Amino acid sequence: MANLRVCPWQGGALLASSVRKVLHNPTNILRPHLSDGIAAADIGCAMGYFTIPIAEMVGNSGKVIGVDLQQQMLDGLMRRADKNGITNIIPHLCKPDTLSLDEWAGKVDFALIFWMLHEVPDSERLIREVYAALSDHGILLFVEPRGHVTEKQFSKSLDMITSVGFKRTMSPKVRFSRSALLEK
Repeated sequence: MANLRVCPWQGGALLASSVRKVLHNPTNILRPHLSDGIAAADIGCAMGYFTIPIAEMVGNSGKVIGVDLQQQMLDGLMRRADKNGITNIIPHLCKPDTLSLDEWAGKVDFALIFWMLHEVPDSERLIREVYAALSDHGILLFVEPRGHVTEKQFSKSLDMITSVGFKRTMSPKVRFSRSALLEK
């Protein structure tokens, strides 16, 4: 894992800080795309900054798969979920070369990839795996940071994502970010 460009787990608490809501309010960003009872996946969830609000928005009849490469991030996510009385999160440890989401094939209604695709060595494989996990007409919200990802790099990522089969439906406004909402 030393060659991977991932946020170290020690920074997970900072990523999950409530102060971050000033920049990225999860409810404002995600509410338009979520509904009660759906299955959602937070890819690269870290300690659950978006995962926990997603779990609240999909309600007890919904579920959220929190996917991360680092067990320490998932442990932090589950501690935060327990503290908040949230029981509909399924932590999922992926591997450096695969999300290993086969058991979710065609069952996920919404997937979030927020500020992390640029860290993935084989981004096309990750997108293909997300595509396979999504149900028919499933939605992907893809967001990258302006500071790390240029317009040209973002456009190249979008070309790859649409070549996999996604259709871009809109570009929601997310502060300090480049974003796209895509449908399977």
